[in-house]
Amino acid sequence: MRHYERALITGASSGIGAAFAAELPASTDLLLTGRDDERLERLAARQMRPGRTVETVVADLTKADDRAALAARADEFQVDLLINNAGSGQIGAFLDLPAEDEMATVDLNVVAVVGLTRALLPGMLDRARATHRRAGLIIVSSTAAFAPVPFFASYAASKAFALHFAEALAEELRGSPADVVALCPGATRTSFGSRAGYRGGSFPGAADPRAVARDGLNALGRETVRVTGLVTQATLGPAVLPRRLITGVLGVAMRAMTARGR
Repeated sequence: MRHYERALITGASSGIGAAFAAELPASTDLLLTGRDDERLERLAARQMRPGRTVETVVADLTKADDRAALAARADEFQVDLLINNAGSGQIGAFLDLPAEDEMATVDLNVVAVVGLTRALLPGMLDRARATHRRAGLIIVSSTAAFAPVPFFASYAASKAFALHFAEALAEELRGSPADVVALCPGATRTSFGSRAGYRGGSFPGAADPRAVARDGLNALGRETVRVTGLVTQATLGPAVLPRRLITGVLGVAMRAMTARGR
């Protein structure tokens, strides 16, 4: 694992975001952001060490003003590791889900990722060149990014954007002092499923969030795409099967899961 001086973690209140905070070395200062003030403060208290700076910023990254304020604070903090982890999504038929929830998914999973990356990456690169160190960028995608997923359409599409965005940036930044990885977790033991509207309990084989975070950190400088946890048909199918067939199979599976989980 590379050493970073200061990291910004979005969606740090719980799940994989909190796991990133736990997995980073105690020598890495942390800027933690999320919407839940109490959870952020509890996480910050757990991560405090002698000589370590841990700050929190309560922000709703679906809002432009909050994104701008966070970017300004992160630039002042002089982050050299940006972990775009915050994400949301709703399970269900697209036309049955509230329009505002679907738009929030796009704002958080796509707009916030692009906005924070564009705002912070120039400074990260300048500091890396000045100190002869390397900057790091982790964009958390999903195994859902590898195929269209009916009844999870906006989420899967937004994560496909995150995957392609990270891969393209990695190529553009080749030769620069920055490493980029798209982290694509499969089912993970977090509260994401219940927030997304799934009531069927934990998925079989769901990964530990700290193992997922550790994989992502270890992949920096070694891989551009890191798939973790349970590898699903959605991950491997598009490489060998027609997309229409994959979409149909996933549609049947998701329709049954939606009915079972509500």
